[in-house]
Amino acid sequence: MGYIDKTLMNGEHIIYKAKNHWIIFVVPATFILLGSIIFLYGDNNNQYKINFYKILGGFFLFIGIIRGINELIAYITNEFAITNKRVISKNGLIRRSSMEILLNKIEGIAVEQGIIGRIFNYGTIVSSGTGGHKDYFHIISNPLEFRKKVQEQIENL
Repeated sequence: MGYIDKTLMNGEHIIYKAKNHWIIFVVPATFILLGSIIFLYGDNNNQYKINFYKILGGFFLFIGIIRGINELIAYITNEFAITNKRVISKNGLIRRSSMEILLNKIEGIAVEQGIIGRIFNYGTIVSSGTGGHKDYFHIISNPLEFRKKVQEQIENL
């Protein structure tokens, strides 16, 4: 049972849930791959005791593993949901950041996607609330479906 399930009000139920897109793992995977290649295939015929390629490869591996763990935690713990009353977002594991906006307070909802986002079906959702307040949901999988579900729920109010 996640954060969103625990915070539902009486008579409220979840319409749609979204997660971060798997694309968040591309940068850490690239660092790990590059670090492995440098570490394994760097200049092994070095006459010095300290091999520059081993250090550089190890550095890239370390950065990739740390970033990968960070992205994995984000992928597992970030939650985005649309209920029949609100749009809810929760980010973080230890330091939690949550955002909840009532559907009747949403003035507009937009999707921001670049070319890669369109190809791999991810993007940023921007919801505009009353008073000009904007909330951002970054790197969401299937953002057009998310926007469609929000618009359907607003129409049903």
